Amino acid sequence: MTRLATMLAAVSALALGVPAFAQDHSTHDMPGTTPPGGAQPAQDKQKHKDAAPRPNPPAQLQDPAASPDSMPGMDHSRHQDSAMPDMPDMDHAQHGQGAMPGMEMTGTALPAGDAPPPPVPHDHYADRDFPGGEMARARMAMMKENGGSNFGQLLLNVFEYQAHSGRDGYRWDGEGFYGGDINRLWLKSEGEGEFGRGIDTAEVQVLYSRAIDPYFNFQAGIRQDFGRGPDRTYATVGFEGLAPGFFEVEGALFLSTKGDLLGRVEGYYDQRITQRLILQPRLEVNFSAQDVPENDIGSGLVNVEPGLRLRYEISRQFAPYIGVSYLRKTGETARLSRLAGEDVHATSFVAGVRFWF
Repeated sequence: MTRLATMLAAVSALALGVPAFAQDHSTHDMPGTTPPGGAQPAQDKQKHKDAAPRPNPPAQLQDPAASPDSMPGMDHSRHQDSAMPDMPDMDHAQHGQGAMPGMEMTGTALPAGDAPPPPVPHDHYADRDFPGGEMARARMAMMKENGGSNFGQLLLNVFEYQAHSGRDGYRWDGEGFYGGDINRLWLKSEGEGEFGRGIDTAEVQVLYSRAIDPYFNFQAGIRQDFGRGPDRTYATVGFEGLAPGFFEVEGALFLSTKGDLLGRVEGYYDQRITQRLILQPRLEVNFSAQDVPENDIGSGLVNVEPGLRLRYEISRQFAPYIGVSYLRKTGETARLSRLAGEDVHATSFVAGVRFWF
């Protein structure tokens, strides 16, 4: 009895084990998995390699004979033009522009054309949300605070002591203005003299100035001379501005009440050596259309006066300087000076201060 029970148990175990051995394990070879025993068998690797799909070769490397058009018996008419059937209710004209039916094209999606631009708006956008009267007052205040106000400046570019042979002297050259961005009132003055002798020559100009572009002003007014010679009053027309290269230039014509016509051109340039040390070359040239013997002026080029001044800006508004100035009279003016016993040229060492406020 015991033997019979043992045999029945062995037969039952064999019957249950047969289905497990009969299962197909070929599909269990998954990438990235390893059987418990270690590496995959060589025959399993070859089977997995043969079963992997292969990518199609590039279009230019495909065999022309394998193309669909070369397969006889196959209808290729419906495969042309993206293999989609022609829908009668679809407008294909818009598909060339990249738009879908029923979709409005705006912005950069619009096709190129020659349509006119939209009209320029003439209203103020803020007036759509705020009362127009209040916004108009705000705009007027803005214009006044940002360009509509008056202001002024006084600049004394040359105010110096001159040391030269004979008597030492002094010289000044300055200007000031008051007004707005376009219209201004200018006041100019320059002159020189010798200590113990008084003022040799001096002048004052009162001018109306109007901006003719962002860099230059047109000026007109009167000039009054005084000094050792006879007093003269001139009508004045000129310009002043900033030339390319940041050269400060000005020029003017002067017509006296006696019919004498004079001219002047001058300019200077600030060459920064450091933020506070500035070298300023300067040049002034005077002309005359005729002889003016009472003022020791001859026709043609009257004189040339170059100079060089080195200043140190203690502040932007106040800068002491030292330098050298040379005056040369020419032509008929030099002849009249020799007859009067005066020098026709002079070199002066100068020291002074430049300031503005």
